[in-house]
Amino acid sequence: MAKRRISDEAGLAALRDLESQQALAVRYLLQVLERGNEGGTIELRVPPFGAAQLIGGQTHRRGTPPNVVEADPESFIALALGHMSWDELAASGKLIASGAKAQELRNLFPINEVR
Repeated sequence: MAKRRISDEAGLAALRDLESQQALAVRYLLQVLERGNEGGTIELRVPPFGAAQLIGGQTHRRGTPPNVVEADPESFIALALGHMSWDELAASGKLIASGAKAQELRNLFPINEVR
């Protein structure tokens, strides 16, 4: 079964109304990141709203992936929109990157398509 896609119109509307549509905004941003960055090398987690498998190369099927990046929803949105940097969030402990390849995700931010 194919994943249900969030339209750009609905995703951008959610980004304008984060107070009531934060979950949809996070899922939309994860979806945008997946475009052109498909793969299974790094898992990007934004609990409790979603996760994405990104960057081609390694394949991960079971258990904890070897490369994980995790952020809370507010921090992830700030990173995606360019309001905070990867280094700022990592230094504050609001972004955790583990694994040899996890740092590769930093090059995907900010997401220019939604700025």
